[in-house]
Amino acid sequence: MLMPPSTFTLSALSQEHLQGTAAFFDSPASALTGAARSYRRLLAEYYNLLIPADASVLEIGCGDGELLAHLRASRKTGIDLSAAQLARARARLPDATFLQQSGEALDLPGTFDVIIVSDTLNFAADVEQLLSRLHSVATPQTRLLINFHNNLWHPLFAVAGWLGVQSRQPQSSWLSRHDVDSLLDLSGWAGIKTQARLLWPVRTPLLAPLCNRLLAPLFPWACCSIFTIARPRPIPAVPPPSVSVVIPARNEAGNIEAAVLRTPAMGSRTELIFVEGNSTDHTWAEIQRVKAAYPERDIKILQQTGRGKGDAVRAGYAVATGDILMILDADLTMPPEELPKFYSAVASGRAEFANGCRLVYPMEKQAMQFLNMIANHCFGHAFSWLLGQRVKDTLCGTKVLSRAHYDRIAANRAYFGDFDPFGDFDLLFGADKLNLKIVDIPIRYRERTYGSTNIHRWSHGWLLLRMVAFAARKLKFV
Repeated sequence: MLMPPSTFTLSALSQEHLQGTAAFFDSPASALTGAARSYRRLLAEYYNLLIPADASVLEIGCGDGELLAHLRASRKTGIDLSAAQLARARARLPDATFLQQSGEALDLPGTFDVIIVSDTLNFAADVEQLLSRLHSVATPQTRLLINFHNNLWHPLFAVAGWLGVQSRQPQSSWLSRHDVDSLLDLSGWAGIKTQARLLWPVRTPLLAPLCNRLLAPLFPWACCSIFTIARPRPIPAVPPPSVSVVIPARNEAGNIEAAVLRTPAMGSRTELIFVEGNSTDHTWAEIQRVKAAYPERDIKILQQTGRGKGDAVRAGYAVATGDILMILDADLTMPPEELPKFYSAVASGRAEFANGCRLVYPMEKQAMQFLNMIANHCFGHAFSWLLGQRVKDTLCGTKVLSRAHYDRIAANRAYFGDFDPFGDFDLLFGADKLNLKIVDIPIRYRERTYGSTNIHRWSHGWLLLRMVAFAARKLKFV
């Protein structure tokens, strides 16, 4: 448990509110309409994109289990105020666990990978108390998934209720996105990203896929539901984690020794892993020489069997033993002296995926050509929109994450496939799919001092455009 559960006691007014809410949902008036069930099935489609199939899931305010019934999860648990709703949920999902209690007084054994609060915050008597209690069933890796209605839709829901299309609702709040963000912060949760979904909240042939998959990403302000993903506020790792720095090297013989001399010691142990890939100069011989010349450094060396930086990174990670995994390009245009910034961000928990950013500080004149800089800015905006998190420089080669998170990305790689020869986007997309907190780390970009770039502007630029389209289909237009 990251923080003790809130010791607040519910006021008499709050208790009265919960009793009234329970009484309403026990009554026949609370039965879900066909449109309401259809809406929950649409919610489930999006939640299934966010939740790994092997995850344990707790839903706060599960009602009759309509949403849980459509989720893929290894273990399902629901709590609700209403005994009548829970009886229907148990009949529908006999293998799941259902308990009658409020989120404000949550008392459950064990922890969960995912906690869902779906259209429930507005019924809560004390939202801060509810969110605080969730820490009692969370680990540092738990993800809190919340969805609530866009206030723009308030009049439309009022009309739908009057027409009988929407189920009747008890007295409720209408929290804004800002309200939810503030309450998460007050209760010890750190937001990762917020996205709007469902432009058409009823399963309707042709119309629902058109609106929700194609138009909703383009008109987020008009969407019905707002999804927020959060994690427990991080605490620093103790003891300090160890580090593996993977250095892919192709035709970089002149930079190998400098990489060893300039890479600082970090954490409890720093391992350097050189992965040579199809060089036409004496890079491999130089790697062997440097390893022998510096026996005091923890150095591993290998030659990749495939091609491309992505293959080299995966080969290096396969033999890495550190708790934190880093990529350092052997051209050293990202100064190795900057790596402790990345280490600090990940070891402290402030970032779960640290991404180098070359586009903040001034850079040396020949470090990046003008057209490349324009392209990097454009790709940064495109990927920030795709991922729902700020990623200003997607093409910086230095990316850092924990071994545990990398293992999860590798295990879920089938969702995207082996499509990325660079390795950067395989990690970025995988991190987004697992809802990891991505943080840009500004670095001072330097000119090359040896050799020439392995990047081909036009062919690789076209490949990157194809990857943007691929990512949009997998992450946004779904």
